[in-house]
Amino acid sequence: MVKHGLWKCGSSEEQGESISILFLPRPNTEMASNEGKHQTQLIGHNNLPHKSLLQSDALYQYILDTSVHPREHESLKELREMTEKHPRNLMATPPDEGQLLSMLLKLTNAKKTMEIGVFTGYSLLSTALALPHDGKILAMDVNREYYELGLPIIQKAGVAHKIDFREGPALPLLDELLKDENNKGSYDFIFVDADKDNYLNYHKRVIELVKIGGVIGYDNTLWGGSVAAPPDAPMMDYIIHYRPHVLELNKYLGQDSRVEICQLPVGDGITLCRRII
Repeated sequence: MVKHGLWKCGSSEEQGESISILFLPRPNTEMASNEGKHQTQLIGHNNLPHKSLLQSDALYQYILDTSVHPREHESLKELREMTEKHPRNLMATPPDEGQLLSMLLKLTNAKKTMEIGVFTGYSLLSTALALPHDGKILAMDVNREYYELGLPIIQKAGVAHKIDFREGPALPLLDELLKDENNKGSYDFIFVDADKDNYLNYHKRVIELVKIGGVIGYDNTLWGGSVAAPPDAPMMDYIIHYRPHVLELNKYLGQDSRVEICQLPVGDGITLCRRII
């Protein structure tokens, strides 16, 4: 049954267990060709408190109030508050996930990064602020309009010079990069938050572009909690449509000997892959 945003399965419910499912996890602007009807399901749903998989709103708010918002850069706060007013605000990276990305970039001393899927640029700005002055980000998205909504804030933060934005589908851009041997193994960090039905296609390309010891991050890998639910669980069409692709990626990453992985329940789930071969 559905109650307070939780889907409860038969035997697990009897044991007092539940699986949290966000019925409206975000899509990404990379999903332009075949998901228009799915994206409309997000419009008007600004009443969702967050897309964290934590079942306690109070606990998530505690994390934000104690550890995230007090440390949030003023430009990130401005961009977050601006994006919250957008009808598709669920497409934005949540601030706790942005904080995680920033920490990872600093821990790995990343300098050359890539981002596939941008929206208004919260994760992009988090990355740009974390990189050194001469750091570079190759950012890809099919929708420049969304990116330009956040661009004035990025420029005001003084980090726009680090960003090389490319408009268009990511796969052809990645294939073009792979034609140059100098690009292979040259990226320190790659963040993928785009069309879920191409996640596996992205992985097969970016694994060659990230350096050995570098990190790839895949967003939305818990897909609103639906990955742990039976196929006949009550879910929105959008969840059902992309769920098999997320499951496919998760299974593939779990068996990919080229990477070490760590899947975290931050935001809508993020899987970190460290290339070892």
